Amino acid sequence: MSALCPVPDISTRFFSRPRPPGHLWSIFFPVRCSRSPRTGRSFRIARAVYTEGASVGGVARLAGQRQRRDRPSEPETDAIALLNERIRRDQGGRGEASSRNAMDSEEAEKYIRQVKEQQQRGLQKLKGNGDGKGGTFSYKVDPYTLRSGDYVVHKKVGIGRFVGIKFDVPKGSTVPIEYVFMEYADGMAKLPVRQASRMLYRYNLPNETKRPKTLSKLSDTSAWERRKTKGKVAIQKMVVDLMELYLHRLKQRRPPYPKSPDMADFAVQFPYEPTPDQKKAFIDVERDLNERETPMDRLICGDVGFGKTEVALRAIFCVVLAGKQAMVLAPTIVLAKQHFDVISERFSQYPNIRIGLLSRFQTRSEKEEYLNMIKNGHLDIIVGTHSLLGSRVVYNNLGLLVVDEEQRFGVKQKEKIASFKTSVDVLTLSATPIPRTLYLALTGFRDASLISTPPPERVPIKTHLSAFSKEKVIQAIKYELDRGGQVFYVLPRIKGLEEVMDFLKQSFPDIEIAIAHGKQYSKQLEDTMEKFAQGDIKILICTNIVESGLDIQNANTIIIQDVQQFGLAQLYQLRGRVGRCDKEAHAHLFYPDKSLLSDQALERLAALEECRELGQGFQLAERDMGIRGFGTIFGEQQTGDVGNVGIDLFFEMLFESLSKVEQHRVLPMYYQDVQIDININPHLPSEYINHLENPLEIIDEAEKAAEKDIWSLMQFTENLRRQYGKEPRSMEILLKKLYVRRMAADLGISRIYASGKMVGMKTNMTKQVFKLMTDSMVSDMHRNSLVYEGDHIKAELLLELPREQLLNWIFQCLAELYASLPTLIKY
Repeated sequence: MSALCPVPDISTRFFSRPRPPGHLWSIFFPVRCSRSPRTGRSFRIARAVYTEGASVGGVARLAGQRQRRDRPSEPETDAIALLNERIRRDQGGRGEASSRNAMDSEEAEKYIRQVKEQQQRGLQKLKGNGDGKGGTFSYKVDPYTLRSGDYVVHKKVGIGRFVGIKFDVPKGSTVPIEYVFMEYADGMAKLPVRQASRMLYRYNLPNETKRPKTLSKLSDTSAWERRKTKGKVAIQKMVVDLMELYLHRLKQRRPPYPKSPDMADFAVQFPYEPTPDQKKAFIDVERDLNERETPMDRLICGDVGFGKTEVALRAIFCVVLAGKQAMVLAPTIVLAKQHFDVISERFSQYPNIRIGLLSRFQTRSEKEEYLNMIKNGHLDIIVGTHSLLGSRVVYNNLGLLVVDEEQRFGVKQKEKIASFKTSVDVLTLSATPIPRTLYLALTGFRDASLISTPPPERVPIKTHLSAFSKEKVIQAIKYELDRGGQVFYVLPRIKGLEEVMDFLKQSFPDIEIAIAHGKQYSKQLEDTMEKFAQGDIKILICTNIVESGLDIQNANTIIIQDVQQFGLAQLYQLRGRVGRCDKEAHAHLFYPDKSLLSDQALERLAALEECRELGQGFQLAERDMGIRGFGTIFGEQQTGDVGNVGIDLFFEMLFESLSKVEQHRVLPMYYQDVQIDININPHLPSEYINHLENPLEIIDEAEKAAEKDIWSLMQFTENLRRQYGKEPRSMEILLKKLYVRRMAADLGISRIYASGKMVGMKTNMTKQVFKLMTDSMVSDMHRNSLVYEGDHIKAELLLELPREQLLNWIFQCLAELYASLPTLIKY
């Protein structure tokens, strides 16, 4: 930091111990006995000590009137409702999933070790340092690769704009050295190049502008520290969510699939010599199925035509041989039909294995028949689109899910796919995995096999990127037709297909041309694709319905119009539709006037031009991640929290978080073991008690809800308010005590006490956990008052508070700490 030099002018206890039910009521209802007007049961009632309760919604009118008389102008904030809302927001409404019991300590520690080992293996394999030996990948930027105007991130100062590199003489020396000059919001700074290579990161934002909202200030780094903290908290939550998900998955057990000599016979039928990467992928999947007892979740990342399908076929054969069903999920009906044809041909020698295709090409009666066959176990392999994920599809004994090109599915479909991962083996195939999937593979949370070696006969596809002209289009098509080939002509939208059809009909009047898109009638689309596959149709004008998997050996020229409207992964996939044999293939990418393109579109085109060699789909996915961000792992947001610090620093913080994951651990307490040593015992107003249908049961229910988990307590409180209106102040205090005790138990706090102006909390949390919690607190008042001393958290208040105010302060303080609970591992 010191080396970053500014450059002037360069432009009482309540429920403190477990009590038997018979002793509970005296806390709430001392003094005298009465009889319920509704039930006739006797119970204890107190004369109201606190009668100034909040209004109970017209039900306990007297209590509400007294409140309004006593405090006519005091604004009322509902702290409990705000806490409930905050927990739902921060924990995503996951309910029971968020309040699962603490992870088994031994399992969690074993899994943490496994993730770290896998992470290192993944880095060495996927991020080799260029010498062929692999190595640790650095996300720091080489200053010499920066261009003037690029945004950069200094780890301790924040976001600045790179100006240039030039020689300058350091203070106290006569020898000039190279400095990196950077512009910040309040001035210019310089940093020696050697230090810059250790401290600077390229700043990328996952949005169109790729510009930060503001540059950081040299004179005030607190705003930058807050942004960095926000990013760190987001990362911690990602890691914890993933750990809980995958630990849950690891608890699932299935017997390993038996090894069979039939597997070797099936493998021999593969007509090609497998590449080394293919062989490795075969072995990886075989071990997952035949040696592990936990369900497989493996990503097969390989370029188009590199043999991913064969890996899936062998996995399918292994599972079906053991008497289980396999589902093959494709993003389009065209690709699903092709998978069905390939699988049918490959399994033709096994008449006992029954294969079905569920698609919109079928009539209603055919669909019903297939659904019954799936449910009764009369189909072994089921191929189809997202309709296979519908509620009407009931599997008899599903063992394997194969997902082709996951990035083509919507959020809801992805969530459904994720739900399968806890119970069945899942194999995901992708040439350009979505950034989210790539992230999982990179961080070691997911197994990945990379097939990057092209088959011997494959040659790179020649890519031609230029502004659109009809002459170039005609020339490209004529070249392909003259050598006896076929042509894909792809547009981003259905609108425009007919216009292109008219233009090509005029240019090639004797050539068979057809249109294909997803909104055509089923039979029409099927016939068109069949004729194109057989070579009867020479030019196919289509949308990106042909993006994934289509294998037409004789089609070796593809023309893509308005290329700027396609995503990077889409373009790579579309280009992969040609060059499926040993003939040289051509991809012509046309854009309108380059001046009309956004920065992001230009960057996509540049990336596609650079990734021209075979087997670069994985590198392209990384570029895609750099351009648009990888988003959060859960939910619909694609950009995630990466914008706070930029992608590169975000990733470095992520790997750092993984390497120290066990330091961010909280060990919850049993609810009954938590002591609240604050002597405050308010009595409920008699009007409120008289209105409650069965007060003894209601209070008992409140205690049981708090003992179970925070979600049960939240639900109890909300149900109580729905039925009886907002509770009076004294009941609110009793509920707050339950919340305080519940939150304390979840946070690993065993005792809360007060002495004069000091509030203390005995805890089992570590200093690292305490710092993470306090760093992420919204309230400066609570954050600045808390200190960590050994196994205690202490706060020195400005003055000694009355007991009710003290309880409110503790409630708010624990609510602030509780907000960071989703970022901590509980085992």
